[in-house]
Amino acid sequence: MSRSLPGKLAVIIRRVILRSRNVVTPTGIRPATIHVNGHLIERLGDFDDVAEPVEDYGDLTLMPGIVDSHVHVNEPGRTEWEGFETATRAAAAGGVTTIVDMPLNSIPPTTSVASLQAKVHALHGKCRVDVALWGGAVPGNAGELQAMLDAGACGFKCFMVESGVPEFGHLDARGMEEALNALHGTGAPLLVHAELPEHIHAPGGDDRSYASYLATRPGVAEDEAIALVYELARKTGTHAHIVHLSSANGLEALRRARDAHVSLTAETTPHYLYFDAESVPDGATEFKCAPPIRGHANREELWRGIGEGLLTAIVSDHSPCTPELKRMEEGDIARAWGGIASLQFGLPIVWTEAKRRGIAFAKIVDLMTTGPAKLAGLGGRKGTLAAGYDADIIVFDPEARFVVRTEHVQHRHKVTPYAGETLTGVVHATYVRGHKVWEDGRHLGNAIGEWIRR
Repeated sequence: MSRSLPGKLAVIIRRVILRSRNVVTPTGIRPATIHVNGHLIERLGDFDDVAEPVEDYGDLTLMPGIVDSHVHVNEPGRTEWEGFETATRAAAAGGVTTIVDMPLNSIPPTTSVASLQAKVHALHGKCRVDVALWGGAVPGNAGELQAMLDAGACGFKCFMVESGVPEFGHLDARGMEEALNALHGTGAPLLVHAELPEHIHAPGGDDRSYASYLATRPGVAEDEAIALVYELARKTGTHAHIVHLSSANGLEALRRARDAHVSLTAETTPHYLYFDAESVPDGATEFKCAPPIRGHANREELWRGIGEGLLTAIVSDHSPCTPELKRMEEGDIARAWGGIASLQFGLPIVWTEAKRRGIAFAKIVDLMTTGPAKLAGLGGRKGTLAAGYDADIIVFDPEARFVVRTEHVQHRHKVTPYAGETLTGVVHATYVRGHKVWEDGRHLGNAIGEWIRR
């Protein structure tokens, strides 16, 4: 329908109804209709509350679009690693309707208002899903954090150990406390890569050996870093968030924080929940990441932490690079870039393992939609199927299985440790603010993604 505005061209208001017998609502999974008016969900209704036009998805699951709050796009500056166009194509194919871009690996890193604006300029007109931006907390920029929040940053990422790129320095305990104090009262979190440098060792032995690499970044580096972050969060009263938790020993700090009402939260990633160190082949550089994939028993403890409700989000930490930097021909794990590419496949990766363990689908949805949205300050707009929220909706078959093939991969480089894996769960369609952007293996329409602010 159209609505005529005095003195202006008619504005087309798109209205559509989606329905299924399995809709993930805030009160549970049930038969329902989703009434979309323009870009927003107008209301949820009963299954038979329909009129034309209607998209009837039968028994397929309708759920909120995934919010992936840990994505390294690398544009501008290292766009040959990944860029907004290719990253958001992968996101749309995987049912990810919002990504939050990390502040490093791009040049310049997002550590000032000017660099934030450069990032916004770089993404304009290229994105198939919506994009929000983290800023970076680095030595000497604590005084800029408030201005960056005012300019639209969602919060700030810092490292306690070398980041891997020279443009993004790491913070010591004093620097972290300065950043936390600067953020006090804003509601914005400080995201922390938690490893202590004094426990990181130089590579030794066979450069192709995964066990040798794993020994360079032992769990104690992460555990003691998390303990320090706990104390700083308690002291400052500011929200600190541990990114990509790999060491299950860190769950104890989260239990203490929960019981003591300390504002410390954490996320983990699909690769820590799917792989274990015992199954990583030597020379398979596509598995290298930091912190590393740890042992089988550690993985099972992470899953128990999810069952206990200790983690608030599961996000990709999509961190690609060029195949040359992965040193795939040499199989040189010691010197390869550390980062795993999985943005497109996060939901089926996690659901494959959760289903095997009898974990409820609704819990996984919450950890991949509502949890990350709240972390990034987007919880009033993204990550939930409810009236007034953006009509970010995906159509998912939780029973279908597929094999990951390199020809399926939409991100820039086809390097992923999931190649050849059989996963459960297929994304049939993706809607971003009411527009269908992906359906059954093909992209639809133009790049309609927008920059969104906290």
